[in-house]
Order: sequence, then structure tokens, then C-alpha cells
Amino acid sequence: MIIIGITGTNGAGKGTVVEYLITRRGFKHFSVRDYLTKELNKQHLKASRPNLIDLANKLRKKNGPNFLAETLYESARKTNRNCIIESLRNPSEVKTLRKKGKFYLFAVDADPKIRYQRIKKRASTTDNSSFAEFIKTERSEMESDKPNEENIHKCIKLADFLFENNASFENLYVKIDDALEQIPEI
Repeated sequence: MIIIGITGTNGAGKGTVVEYLITRRGFKHFSVRDYLTKELNKQHLKASRPNLIDLANKLRKKNGPNFLAETLYESARKTNRNCIIESLRNPSEVKTLRKKGKFYLFAVDADPKIRYQRIKKRASTTDNSSFAEFIKTERSEMESDKPNEENIHKCIKLADFLFENNASFENLYVKIDDALEQIPEI
């Protein structure tokens, strides 16, 4: 069993990478975002981007910065299958999963204008913002000196493979396959 963690910027194509690994490679999917959404639903709160971020930060503060990664890892481990843990946003989450062994981190990024157009097309309730708001939110998610908050920039730096996703699906799929060929356990 291997675990592939997914990190990256909003609208870069993380979901596309996940979908490819599920449909073409048979991976099982676990998502931090899905976990947080379920928790917000239990509290009768809207799964808005600010609420998701706030809940994640609160859970990390209460239970430790690696809480979300540990929680999803335990679920993944029980499947005894190759798994994806999507939406890693805190460096402690990445470091925790690395210690487990057989862990690889994929980071996905793209030009901000391309990413903004993608999030507008998907019309997600968590992504309803202007370009200026999109950039402002991204800046707050990219770096923090607080150990329990998001720091996507550091997560991207920790990646084993970085996919620049400014082109077609096929171009991204080739990059994914190239990365998978470098992972001996697959």
C-alpha cells in the first residue's frame, strides 16, 4: 500500500489528478475537504471556504497540526489499498504522512488567471468570489507562521512531484504517469 498526498493551489487541478488516479489506477480516495464538510454539516454550518479553513485550523489547534492527516491515514490504512489523501494544506500533515513510509506528495499549480477561470466554471459554493477576492484568499492560505494554520507554499516545497497544469488534461495525465513510473511500489 502506498499513499499519495495531494496539495496545491485552488483551481490548479488537484481534483483532476485525483479522478485520474481513481479511474485509471484504482486508488481509493480520502479528502480533507470532504471530512471537514461532513463535520460542518453535523454543526449545521455552510461548507463555505472560510468555514472550511476555520474548522481545519480549529481542529489542528485542538488536536495538533497533524490531526487531519492522522485521521484520514487511519481510514486509508484500513483499506489495504493504494490511497490518495487530498487537500493537504499544512506542512505537519505532510511530515506526519512521510513518517508512515511509502508516501509521496504530488503538488499541482497553474497560472492564477487559468485557475480563477477554472473555479468559476466549476461553480462551487466554496469558490464564489471575484478575482481580487480569489487572490486575497490565496495569499492567506499560502503562508502562515502559525503551526496550526494552512501553509500551502511550504507543502508545495515538500512535494516529490510538482505538476504545472496550464495545458490540457492529456498533458497533465502524461505528467502523472511519468511520476508514477518513478515510484517503485506501483
